[in-house]
Amino acid sequence: MSGIKVVANNKKARHDYFIEDTYETGIVLTGTEIKSIRQGKVNIKESYAKIENGEMILYGMHISPYEHGNRFNVDPLRPRKLLLHKREIQKLIGYTTLKGLTLVPLRLYINEKGRAKLELAVARGKKDYDKRNTIAKRDADRRMQQAMRK
Repeated sequence: MSGIKVVANNKKARHDYFIEDTYETGIVLTGTEIKSIRQGKVNIKESYAKIENGEMILYGMHISPYEHGNRFNVDPLRPRKLLLHKREIQKLIGYTTLKGLTLVPLRLYINEKGRAKLELAVARGKKDYDKRNTIAKRDADRRMQQAMRK
């Protein structure tokens, strides 16, 4: 993980979902979008992925327009195609249709080669009582760590 620069992290996804499996995907971007991502002007909190016509599409990812982009800037919330192998897409179709799981992005990063990659999670939604149990467990662990330090 030495050459990876994390640009955006989706902490809300880990709070709202049980993460079953993760995949690394590429993203089809324009020139001004990748420049804006390198500046860190991206938000993936409200985004999700869907499979349409055998292609993976990401919705709701906001990439702020590049300041020096003028007419080359595109819609900040436009749907973006994700790049996966056909076999992986077939597997994800099975997860989403048969098991009723959702596809949620966890983090967006720039890898060693300078390419923007998205870590996509296959996730199952948490109920309110699951969220309360997670928070209670985290607080208990924090109190134990503090007690061990003293």
